[in-house]
Order: sequence, then C-alpha cells, then structure tokens
Amino acid sequence: MGNDLLGTVLQRAADGSLDAADLARMLQGFDPRVDIERMSAVYDAWLTRNPKDKLRYAVLFNYGVSLTEAGQLDKAAELMSRAIEAKPGFVPPYINLGRLHERRGALDQALTSWNDALLKMGEITDSAILNKTTTLNQIARVLESRYQDAPAESMLRQSIDLDRNQPEALQHYLALRQRQCLWPVVQPWGRIGHAELMRAISPLSIGAYTDDPMLHLASGWNYNKRDVGTPQGPLPSHWAAQERRDHPKLRIGYLSSDLRNHAVGYLMAELFELHDRDAVEIFAYYCGPAGEDSLQNRIRPTVDHWVPVNGMNDVTAAQRIADDGIQILVDVNGYTKDGRTKLLARRPAPVIVNWLGFPGSMGSPYHHYIVADDWIIPKEHEIYYSEKVLRLPCYQPNDRKRTVADKAPTREEAGLPADAMVYCCFNGSHKISRFTFERWLTILGRVPGSVLWLLSSAPSTEQRLKEYAKARGISPDRLIFAPKMANPQHLARYPLADLFLDSAPYGAHTTASDALWMGVPMLTMSGRSFASRVCGSLVRAAGLPDLDCASPEEFVDRAVAMGRDPSIAHGYRGRLAASRDRSVLFDTPLLVKSLEKLYREMWEDLRAGRLPVPDLANLETYLEVGCAVDHEAEEVQAIKDYKGWWREKLAAYDALRPIPTDKRLWKKRR
Repeated sequence: MGNDLLGTVLQRAADGSLDAADLARMLQGFDPRVDIERMSAVYDAWLTRNPKDKLRYAVLFNYGVSLTEAGQLDKAAELMSRAIEAKPGFVPPYINLGRLHERRGALDQALTSWNDALLKMGEITDSAILNKTTTLNQIARVLESRYQDAPAESMLRQSIDLDRNQPEALQHYLALRQRQCLWPVVQPWGRIGHAELMRAISPLSIGAYTDDPMLHLASGWNYNKRDVGTPQGPLPSHWAAQERRDHPKLRIGYLSSDLRNHAVGYLMAELFELHDRDAVEIFAYYCGPAGEDSLQNRIRPTVDHWVPVNGMNDVTAAQRIADDGIQILVDVNGYTKDGRTKLLARRPAPVIVNWLGFPGSMGSPYHHYIVADDWIIPKEHEIYYSEKVLRLPCYQPNDRKRTVADKAPTREEAGLPADAMVYCCFNGSHKISRFTFERWLTILGRVPGSVLWLLSSAPSTEQRLKEYAKARGISPDRLIFAPKMANPQHLARYPLADLFLDSAPYGAHTTASDALWMGVPMLTMSGRSFASRVCGSLVRAAGLPDLDCASPEEFVDRAVAMGRDPSIAHGYRGRLAASRDRSVLFDTPLLVKSLEKLYREMWEDLRAGRLPVPDLANLETYLEVGCAVDHEAEEVQAIKDYKGWWREKLAAYDALRPIPTDKRLWKKRR
C-alpha cells in the first residue's frame, strides 16, 4: 500500500501538481531507512520540476534529513549545502551539516558550520524570544480564524520550539491537528514529549481525543489550576443573595458567550421564553463578541435583565453579579471559547452550576453542581465528576420554533447521487478520530455505492480524508462535502440523508437534535465520558433507544444492515415523524419545569448547609497515569473493563509511588 502511495506522490511531483507543503505532508509517514530510493526519486522529480520555487530550500533540507536518516551521509551533506545556497539565512541546514561533518570525523568543518549558524542568528534575549513567539502566535490566531489550519499549525510549532512553556500555544497546536484530522494528533518532536503534549491538551479537545472520563476530570482540574489559577484580592460578598434567602422567587443568572447565532444559543432560545416568572427572575450575563444578530434579538426581550459583561474585567463583572443578588449562577460556557472561568473563580454567586456549554466535569473548586440526565451520567459514573450530579428528564433543551427554509434542495442540487445510500455526519472535523473514520470506511466498503456526506472543512483536510480513504480502497468520490450554510438552509437539506453516523468519542449534540427534528435517524455508540453519551441520551429521548450501539462492531454491522436495506432506516424515519411532537427530547416545557425544580433543590441544599464541596482528591496522580497512555494506539471506548484497565495502571504506579486512598477507583492500597 505504501509503495502504491509513493508511486502516486512520484507522479504528482513529476507533473507539478504537488506544492512544497503537500510534498512534506505526503512523505511524512514513510521511513527513509526503508523507502529512501523511492523517496529520493520523488524529491529529485519535484526539484527538477520546481527550480525557482520559493520553498525549494525547505525541500532540499527535508531531502537531506531523509538521506541522513537513511545513512547516506555524503549525499545528505551535499543537500544541506544546496539548501544553504538556496537560502543563506535559513539556519537549520548549518546545524545539520555540522552534525554530518562530525559524524564523518571532520571536526574542524563541523565547528565552521556551527559558527556560521551562530552568525546567522540574531542575539537571543528574553525580549527577542517573547517578541517572536507573540508575533507567531498572533499570526497563527488569525490564520486559524480563517481556517488556514496548516500554516497556523506551522506558526505555532515555531513558537513552541522557541518557548515550550506556552500552554495556550500548545493547546491551539493540538486542537489544530485535531481539526485537520492529522493522526496521530499527539506527535512528539524534538524536546516536546508525549506526556508534555498530553498535559497540554485543552479540556474540550481531550473530550474528542479519548473516551477516558477519569483523565478528562484530571485534565479539567489541571487546566483550572494552571491556566485559571487562584484569584487575587478580596472576593465579592453574597450579602444581596443572602437577603433573598427566604424569598419565593429565585434569582438565576446565566453566564454565556453563546446567546447569539451559535449552537448553544439555538438550543436555549425557547427556554428563556418558558421560564415561570413567578418562580424565577432571569439575568443573562452576556460575555461573547460584541454586536447583535437575529437570535440574540429574539433572546434579549425574553429575559428579565440582559447584562453585557464582555466589556467588564473579572473583578467588575463578579461584583456586578454579586450586587444583583444572583443566588444561582449557571456557567453555560465551561472551558470553551470566550468562557469567563476566571470570573467564576471569584465566586460571584453562592451556588455555581455547570450546564450545557461544556460536556464534562470542570474539576474546579467552585462549580458545585453539574446538570445531566440518567443516561449521560449514570450513578456508577459519578466518580468521574467533581461536582454533585443533578438530572433532568433529558439533558439538552431544544427550540421548537427553529426556522427551516421553505425550499429544500434536491439530491442533485446538493451534489448527492439520486439512488445511493447516503450516510451523513455534520459534526465538525475535530470530532473525526482515526477510529471513527476507519469505521465509516468499513461501512462504505461493505455497502456498495453508498456515500458519506460530511460538513465541509479546510480544503487540505478534505483532501487528506480523501487520500486516507483511497489508501484503504474507497474511492475519494464517495466522500462528499456539504458547504456551510445559514442554519435554516442547513436544516432543510438534512432529509436528503438516509442515516446519520455519529462520531466517537465526541458525538453529536446540537447536531443530533437538528437531525432528529428533521426526521433523520442517527446511529450512535455511547461510551463512558459525557461527550460520548449525549447522543445516546438524545436518541432515547426521541423514542429510539435501539439506535444506540453497545460496541464498535455493533455500530458497523447496524449501519451496514441499514445501508443494504434502506427500508430499515425509512422505518425509523416514520417513527420519528409520528412521535416528534410528543417525545421527551422536544418537550421543552417539561425541561424548563424540571430545571426550575433543580434550582429549588440547590437553594434548599445551601439553606440547609448541604452545599456540595467539589471532590478534587488525587487528580495529579490520575493525570500523570492517564497522560502516560498512548490513546491513539488503543481505542479506550472499546475496552470492556474500563475500571479494571485503570486499576492495573494505578497498581503499577502505586508499586513505585504509593497512592493515598480516595473514593474513586482506588479504594485501598494492598
């Protein structure tokens, strides 16, 4: 298979359809110690075809590195010299040429080469490093926002090479690799090791990386301790909330950056309209981007108080929330973009709740409750959460007034075959793990003529997925990418699909509700973590519990069976249509009533002195043990005895460094 791919790369290098970045990426997976002859043919063909390319120096350097790894030192030295000639200011070939001279015993030449490298470098000072890393990170941020993921990743890697102590740069670097479907995502290099990268993954990204809820909890705790930190100065008093201690109407605050045209905003829009104003007084603290849109204009009049805090610092915003007498503050962001966790660290309300925005435990000392349901967090899974777990009939609210475009496209207009089995997944590309994609390809391979309809991403990512499919015997034409559209038009095209295939371990959330609302059945596979169980909760609440599979094998077999007999999927479509308006999933009044009941329980806990204290015991140990695992070599979601798997690792660790007793997996030492 590798030789076939190298043949394809050689042809593209010779015909000029391969730029320098694509060349580097496509050769990345080959071992020069085995494939150097054919790799050399590729490099030579590209260099012949591109005599004036501005990145020729980088190709010469990469070629020299490959020859070095293959032990062809003389030719490698020649390539390094040519790279220097092509770009005298490029420092790495001087360093590598010095190493080659040293390996060949030419020490004087090695010293000369290294001295030349030093002359090419500017003075290395703290301010110079800070200025360069800041510039690189700013460029990367803008490129990322424009979905120019590959150059953004390159900028971040350069920045990290200069300064490894940049948690935010490392987080963005790994998130970009996820979004580009660059597998393995965690790829050590130079002085950056596996465990160091694992510790740097953001709590949101790790939910899409592995179905390991104990590691997720430890990761959240680590992020909170390292990146959020401990607030300085006095905390606001809760006198205003305490004065309302016996008041029949609770003051509820929702803190969110997403009360706008955003997935969370679409979920919550009707909720604000349905709150019982005799029971609760609603404050919306908006911390998102400035500006208005149609959804925000709908939400603002339906809350009692709309308070923008996006222009306030954490101290001012926390004081405002406290002065408003908020009794229960709902964090609808968690560790997501534009979230204000440092504000929450100032404890602006006596009760703080984690709900809806972040699919997992915060691992913080100030989030007292997490709201879920019986399926997402069953009783035996509470050990993976620092918060006290409270439950709704179904965790996720929905807007029954969502707008759907009047005109639905045809399959032809959407670029889909008229008569084929159309599988779809409109989750973001960052949720597509290697394990998920290989399952999808297996399904396509077993259902002739079927296609997979995915949401568009960066062109380089789409091409990468097509090449991956081709390497596994699936025609790239069977992957069809749907351009991003406004939500009404996006919803209208859903029924063109026969079956939604969920991703794992981070499954569909708002996307699942959209599909089910539009009558498209979806196949999912619940794991153990929060993000992996939401879709299972939603199909149950929609009255289709049998669409939640117990194993990867069942997921593939069920999808294949429906692909070979489309009437099965059509039967589910009929069941959805018949029960949609009376299902728990779309019973938003029931959810709001149940949520208000939970708020009363929380406040009664506080009044009775039962406010829960977050359980943060031993999480440094769980982080260290979990980060040592190669989660891309084995799919944790497929491990049958997850607790036994963890206990084995803890026992091995305990033999070297005894673990204090806690009330999670490790009940007692031997």
